[in-house]
Amino acid sequence: MRSSVFLLLSLFSSLSLAQAARVPVPKTSTAPAPAAIPIEEIRRYMQVLSLVEQSYVDPLKNGDLFDASLRGLLQELDPHSAYLDKEEMRELLEFSTGTYQGIGIEVEMRKDKSLTIVAPIDGSPAAKAGLRPGDVITAIDGKPVKGSNANNASLGLRGKPGSSVRLNILREGETGPLEVLVMRELIKLESIKARMLEPGYGYVRISTFQEDTGRRMVQEINAMRKAQGGNLKGLVIDLRSNPGGLLEAALQIADAFLESGVIVSTRGRMPDSNMILRASPGDILSGAPIIVLVDVGSASASEVVAGALRDQKRALLMGSRTFGKGSVQKVFPMTRGDGIKLTISRYYTPNGKSIQANGITPDVIVAGAAKKGLREQDLAGHLVGDDEQEDGYSSGESISGDDIINRALARLKLASAPRFKAKK
Repeated sequence: MRSSVFLLLSLFSSLSLAQAARVPVPKTSTAPAPAAIPIEEIRRYMQVLSLVEQSYVDPLKNGDLFDASLRGLLQELDPHSAYLDKEEMRELLEFSTGTYQGIGIEVEMRKDKSLTIVAPIDGSPAAKAGLRPGDVITAIDGKPVKGSNANNASLGLRGKPGSSVRLNILREGETGPLEVLVMRELIKLESIKARMLEPGYGYVRISTFQEDTGRRMVQEINAMRKAQGGNLKGLVIDLRSNPGGLLEAALQIADAFLESGVIVSTRGRMPDSNMILRASPGDILSGAPIIVLVDVGSASASEVVAGALRDQKRALLMGSRTFGKGSVQKVFPMTRGDGIKLTISRYYTPNGKSIQANGITPDVIVAGAAKKGLREQDLAGHLVGDDEQEDGYSSGESISGDDIINRALARLKLASAPRFKAKK
């Protein structure tokens, strides 16, 4: 651990240990001092706690009551603030290294309190079982999932490798509920896959942002360049259904293609919540054109990369509107090994645009790639975005699946590096 407080920029609650240059944003006033809690409110809280402890139908431990009250407090703020017990803190750390136990799925709670799949991770048990973005989980091992218990119910997705979990789901287009049996595994995430599409044109699939993702991407691109005699004519970066991960990895990836300029900035109430993160000199592709593929499952750290490369006129975005998670969380470790994850700022693309609840609309909208999936604006209690919008994609190029990769390749082949850059 490099710090006692961690910055988060992910649906996955993954730790961000960003080492990019941080330039404080000037502030005209200092953060407000903590307000004293009125004694009447403390008495009211203790009265409720005592009544529940004494009168609830089943006996309860005081420790469980305090944990429940902490969960409720954080849950009421926004979808990404949460109380994390010792086990959840351990799992958070495990995920940042790319290894954890479970079925490999990201879920969030909609406004109607239903538990909905954002995206299964590439190669995970959930993906192998055929679970899809937008599937609504109605029961876990026969126990109904609905309303206020949805967040706690999702804990049932975890478990020892080799054990199974039975999910009942509702899927758009199906006449009735589906039952899916998923085997839990020790998941070792491969965040980077790379290959040549044609001589001179490379493809990099980034499924999550982990500790070694930035380094591995550079290695893969260098290997492709070497195989092509030292240069690539163009690159497709696939961020579809990538729900985020470590901010440090996202910064490294964006920085690899930028010579200078802002990658992302953050703004919050506390002085250390205000940062400008900048690129360092050096473009690994020497200006060769880039197309970034995005969709509804591209969230958080994925949106940082996409927004930075688009705003800096370095890449063309292709696909459908992204998820729209534009907030930053910090994890504050506590004395018992537990912690709290708290939203402390919003982040902005280099052009100063907040993507909160709106996401990023690509330069080339591909109607066939627009999945019916969950977005930030669908989450219960989400932070309000600027001029929130619906898709409204009634027209556009109608292709689906991996055909979008072939369409991106065709655009790369037609583009020269100078002409490819968007007009300033």
